[in-house]
Amino acid sequence: MTGKILVSACLLGHKVRYDNGDVPCLDARFLKWYEEGRFVHICPEVVGGLPTPRPDAQRQGDRVVTGAGVDVTEPFMKGAQATLKLAREHQVALAILKQDSPSCGSLYIYDGTFKDTKAPGEGTTTELLRKNGFKVFGEDQLDEVEQELARTDGQGIL
Repeated sequence: MTGKILVSACLLGHKVRYDNGDVPCLDARFLKWYEEGRFVHICPEVVGGLPTPRPDAQRQGDRVVTGAGVDVTEPFMKGAQATLKLAREHQVALAILKQDSPSCGSLYIYDGTFKDTKAPGEGTTTELLRKNGFKVFGEDQLDEVEQELARTDGQGIL
């Protein structure tokens, strides 16, 4: 059996982003994994209780705040916990989450200044998943995902 993949809902075209938009991933490999039924999807921010649309938010250390300075750390953490629970329930092999997001970023996130500047870092959900042993990739790392799936599928890991 092939491994399940946890995926950010916005990458599947769901309108869950802060701006009520989506960012569907149209890479042929991503679409193939979707067709194979591998995906388990979630939007940590929505599951954490935030509306769509919602104010833009960025990480500032351990906190997540909106551009107006409102602390939204609690719903971000609630969403991260729900995502971890879902990953465990479905025994996902890995996650493909939306790069740059304050929840899902895996390599870079916005730097907390609200000046459209990115910095190395990870979102709250990515951080929690990694602390619990899950491998997390962005939608721009599908070569690495493909390699990891070949490794885990070859070992019979679900």
